[in-house]
Amino acid sequence: MKKNIIITLTFVGALASAVVLQSCTDSKGNATIPKNSEPIPVRVIELQKSVGHQIIKASGQLTTNDETILGFKTSGIVNSILVKEGDFVKKGQLLATLDLREIDAHVAQARFGYEKAQRDFDRVKNLYQDSVATLEQLQDAETGLAVAKEQLAAAGFNRNFSSIYAIGNGYVLRKFVNPGQVVDVGDPIVMTNGAGTAKWILKIGVSDKQWSDINIGDSSTVTIDAFSDRTFEAKVVRKWESADPQTGAFTIELEVKQGRARFANGMFGTAELSSKIKQTSWSVPYESVLDANDNDGFVFITNDNKKAQKQPVVIASFDGKTIRISRGLENTNALIVSGSAYLTDNSPISIIK
Repeated sequence: MKKNIIITLTFVGALASAVVLQSCTDSKGNATIPKNSEPIPVRVIELQKSVGHQIIKASGQLTTNDETILGFKTSGIVNSILVKEGDFVKKGQLLATLDLREIDAHVAQARFGYEKAQRDFDRVKNLYQDSVATLEQLQDAETGLAVAKEQLAAAGFNRNFSSIYAIGNGYVLRKFVNPGQVVDVGDPIVMTNGAGTAKWILKIGVSDKQWSDINIGDSSTVTIDAFSDRTFEAKVVRKWESADPQTGAFTIELEVKQGRARFANGMFGTAELSSKIKQTSWSVPYESVLDANDNDGFVFITNDNKKAQKQPVVIASFDGKTIRISRGLENTNALIVSGSAYLTDNSPISIIK
């Protein structure tokens, strides 16, 4: 998320430079570049520190809290996939099946084993009653029958889960395989959700600092691209305890109240959260911050209204209009907000009223 902000800041910085270039023209409209010895005209503002709540903006996609990846209990060859991505399904509807020939063979073997164990037990039981077989032999036959019975039950159980059924009303979000593919136990086959009854979740990625400032139960407003004229109430319901290994961002889940809007899985949304932690910082125009990279950037300041000084700063947040600076402006009298295009450290300046 911050990388997107940084790109915006860099672009805005370029626009600010263009504005300054336009202002440095003669009466005929020809651009005039100040000489090194000439003061560069700039505008400045006085800085005032303020206390406020940090505003955090982050984007993500909508999903539901009952997304389920369904797979087979046994390995085998996929026989059929009976749904497509986006299909609405009802609870108990058949979604996919395996080729049952090998599985049925295992069931038959288990049944034959159980029938043999039953015959062995009956025979040993009769022999025991005639005092021909020992008690130990009878107990062994009884144990063999019990084992065979459980093996038959397990084979039947596995056969029943060689077909996939919808666990609730909802939609097919993704299909992972096609007929003819060999799959192992638990391999993902289809993903479904219960969009008709489930709660909608917006998953956003934030930095480690933002993650620490956000608490479960914090309120938020969410805008959805598909409903650009509306905002939706939301609250934080979960904070992931580890970062995404690919992006390095920490995931925050917000439960969004959809009202009468009809959401769809994958819709893009932006959340704006107000952290409960108060922050002392400086609010500055976004065009005054240059070369921002992650949380770092720099500005030009002046303490004597004669020379510009290049000052590194730490960026706390960006709300689309202003940037809050948490460190770097402690001993600063004035911030240069325009005219930075030709400035370097210790450049002579003249203040434009």
